[in-house]
Amino acid sequence: MDFGVLSTAGIAQKAFLPAAQTSDHDVVAIASRSQDRARSIADEYEIEHVYDGYGRLLEDAPIDAVYVPLPNALHAEWTKAAADAGVDVLCEKPLAVDTVEARELVEYCEQRNVTLMEGYMYQYHPRTERALEIADEQFDTVRSVTSSFKFSLTGRPDDIRLSPELDGGSLMDVGCYPVSVARQFLGEPSRAYAHTDDSRDSGVDTELAGILEYASGASARIASGFDTQKVQYYRVEAENGWLEVRNAFDVPADEPLELEYAVDGRHAVETFDPTDQYRLEIDHFVSCIKNGETPRTDGAEAVANMAVMDALYQSADDGTPVDIGAAVDVDY
Repeated sequence: MDFGVLSTAGIAQKAFLPAAQTSDHDVVAIASRSQDRARSIADEYEIEHVYDGYGRLLEDAPIDAVYVPLPNALHAEWTKAAADAGVDVLCEKPLAVDTVEARELVEYCEQRNVTLMEGYMYQYHPRTERALEIADEQFDTVRSVTSSFKFSLTGRPDDIRLSPELDGGSLMDVGCYPVSVARQFLGEPSRAYAHTDDSRDSGVDTELAGILEYASGASARIASGFDTQKVQYYRVEAENGWLEVRNAFDVPADEPLELEYAVDGRHAVETFDPTDQYRLEIDHFVSCIKNGETPRTDGAEAVANMAVMDALYQSADDGTPVDIGAAVDVDY
């Protein structure tokens, strides 16, 4: 399958383009607001077609699908443009800026019969699949999930992750992963409570701490931030065991990873060979297109995750718990 890439964003250079090079698929076109920058990246990755605008790529490039790593506020606009061009879309997370926009975007792509997938790459790593398997097959009732993704955001004060106009913020950038992983193990929460802080007076949250409540009595604690040293983990606790994953989401492709767990008093550590989870994500996307299947991280999954994030933001603004309820009652 031939891909186009909208933007020379850091995640495209760090993860998607190297992963695509090791796959059976090709990136044949790239676009940027700066043609010189696009040309530089194209030369590095041997990309044939270079465009000085995203629209021009969608109009002219010989592609089957497009990867969208643009700032959050531009995801919906250019995913719709790609759908209008009749190409399938792998869009970086989060798919949209809120639940309403996510719903509209999913419906838009369905009406145009294009495959839409949100880029939660960690879900395609064998370690994540194994953790979910253990929880499903060996755990009695799961009672809690704790997850955090934080790092020290340094450098330019105009970083897009600090821009309210581009819908930045720690929850949108990295906190969405703890929300996602909590939902994988516990399902959809009924209520959310959160506290945020804007330590840089940027207009977005630079720290968030949240609690998700479940009708069953289970709970999840999630955290995200830009102001401390890097940490990314999740821990799942069940009535008869637990599992813990360090370096949980943004993981190197060339290092082995571990999964530690205990079930009914039996302790184990499993090691997973180096794996490029972005390549697995690409392979899954292409397989779904070819076989007419629904991606694991499809539109319904994106809407449900966004609904929880909206509830967390609303709670932080209101200072009270917020019921999620109908916000995640999605049927696509």
